[in-house]
Amino acid sequence: MAISQHGLRCNEQIRIPKVRLINEDNTQAGIVATIEALRLAREVGLDLVEVSPQADPPVCRIMDYGKWKYKQRKKEQKAHAAPHQQLKELRIRSVKIDQHDQVTTLNKAKKFLEDGHKVQFNLMFRGREMHHVDLGRQILDRFRHDLELLSKVEREPRLEGKRMILILSPKRG
Repeated sequence: MAISQHGLRCNEQIRIPKVRLINEDNTQAGIVATIEALRLAREVGLDLVEVSPQADPPVCRIMDYGKWKYKQRKKEQKAHAAPHQQLKELRIRSVKIDQHDQVTTLNKAKKFLEDGHKVQFNLMFRGREMHHVDLGRQILDRFRHDLELLSKVEREPRLEGKRMILILSPKRG
């Protein structure tokens, strides 16, 4: 006698003379002959599934077994999935960033890190600001220093074209 991967017998695998039947709308139909229960299941186009083999008589339910297996598999995958970590980008438009704007950006970064997301700082250089890359590095170093309790540096500040990029990831624990 073959038993499915979830340990439930289905349709012709059920070889007991009488079962306690639960209809497709979740109402009890009482104790019914297995042949009659199979006929009722086929009439509505569903499966007869033994959900409680230890009971006397065993409990069987009329349901879409394939759909139920699919939902169970999805539930198991969701339980085993690791929490999704996103990369949040914070843009700094210029090296002439105001003190208040720095505080606002810092608070946003703290919130993202506390939520378990990585944070990417993009500092844009425009025109002659490219001659003051050291000022941009100081700004990003200040962010890195202010967030060192919550994060670790995943990528040091590096100049790529007209922008300097720093990536921080949250510390575990």
